[in-house]
Amino acid sequence: MHPTPLPFGPGQESVWDYPRPPRLERVARRLRVVFAGATVADTVAGYRVLETSHPPTYYLPPGDVADGVLGPPTMAGICEWKGRAVLFDVVAGGHRAPGAAWAYPTPTPDFMAIAGFVAFYAGAMEACFVDDVRVEPQPGGFYGGWITPEIVGPFKGGPGSMGW
Repeated sequence: MHPTPLPFGPGQESVWDYPRPPRLERVARRLRVVFAGATVADTVAGYRVLETSHPPTYYLPPGDVADGVLGPPTMAGICEWKGRAVLFDVVAGGHRAPGAAWAYPTPTPDFMAIAGFVAFYAGAMEACFVDDVRVEPQPGGFYGGWITPEIVGPFKGGPGSMGW
């Protein structure tokens, strides 16, 4: 059973209006990731994936990820929409966040624009930002959506949301 979407106001988006299957769209906003006191990724050329019940997941071009911060890729799971993912440890300032970033090296045709682009789990990083707004991680730790004040839930990932 799906929850009741929360009311939203001007300038806000409900995750319950996002599509399934998900949609990929360009983002011209600044996306920034900080870990261990270092900016490990910074771009204005990202993408976001919008899927029903999920806050947006942001993908940053590999050229806008700092050199040397991603460990070697390890095989991860398969997304029914995007294909097979790889995980990366994020390393900076003598610290390591295991499996804190991921990418789709050869995604499905609908998501080919993000081939090799990198997404980060906000909860594993020191901070992630959309423009100058610090994001909150999607609940539960499995999904990688970034929550900002203009995104309204409830969000999949927390207790009791497995069947949404």
